[in-house]
Amino acid sequence: MKKLYFIFFLFFISLSYAQDAKSSGDIEGFKLYPNPVTNGKVYIITADRGPKKILIFDVLGTQVLRTTLLREELNVSDLDAGVYVLRVYEKDKMATRKLIVR
Repeated sequence: MKKLYFIFFLFFISLSYAQDAKSSGDIEGFKLYPNPVTNGKVYIITADRGPKKILIFDVLGTQVLRTTLLREELNVSDLDAGVYVLRVYEKDKMATRKLIVR
């Protein structure tokens, strides 16, 4: 009987964490283009259009770029061709996307 209570306890705990994760959610109106990037510039647009903290990681998880974006245009011409993970923070929201640089 104790095992059954323990399983229910873990189930309800996992549900509460899942609801907390959804409340922070994705950034509203998030748009990333062009992807794949061919000209060294990528545009990141959100509904809020506020300042955004940008982190870019390579496929090994190493951070290769960290910047704050006040407008929409991000220069990625210093990055080698390849696949990256782009993480954008705006206020209390976060969005993660795959970024391809050619």
